[in-house]
Amino acid sequence: MSNRSSTDKKKGLPAPTNPTTASIKRPPRSEAEDAIKTLIGWAGDDASRDGLIETPKRVATAFEQWFRGYDQDPESILQKTFEEIEGYDEMITLQGIRFESHCEHHMAPIIGRAWVGYIPNGRVVGISKLARVVDVFAKRLQIQEKMTAQIANVIEEVLRPQGVAVVLKAEHHCMTTRGVMKPGTELVTSRMLGCFRDSAITRQEFLSMVD
Repeated sequence: MSNRSSTDKKKGLPAPTNPTTASIKRPPRSEAEDAIKTLIGWAGDDASRDGLIETPKRVATAFEQWFRGYDQDPESILQKTFEEIEGYDEMITLQGIRFESHCEHHMAPIIGRAWVGYIPNGRVVGISKLARVVDVFAKRLQIQEKMTAQIANVIEEVLRPQGVAVVLKAEHHCMTTRGVMKPGTELVTSRMLGCFRDSAITRQEFLSMVD
């Protein structure tokens, strides 16, 4: 997500590069596969046995899918909007968007659902784009609190609506399959911007849709 200032935008200056993603040099795939072989050995198995010999390649391919969000720009997804909306200015909510992510502390799965709402300010975006924005941030190493804020912030920055609301509910395998071992436990996070933060009635209307 761009952190370009409003002054820079007016001057037409290029947005600064995000140092956490764009400037990172990825190692070659062969190094990734070798690292996976090392982990298999560290786990106590033989990476050269028949059942595991192709596993490093498969895991590397899986990583490309699980973490494809690093190669996607959420701002560009939201750029195409529609202004012929007959003055529509009521809440738009996409409910129960399933996502799969991985926690950045243990690289364990995070499986959850997202509720994304906004009140337009003269233009709307295709609803599939909201789901895609959720997916972009999910397909990175994450903590849920940060992911919730990222989704809301980019919608607010690009669409400039009257308000944005995001709620995530997710089960974290780092605490359900290891550690405290509490399966079925969900973490709930929210981010309210604009009229959703300022108006208790608007906020409650959105939250009433979250089940």
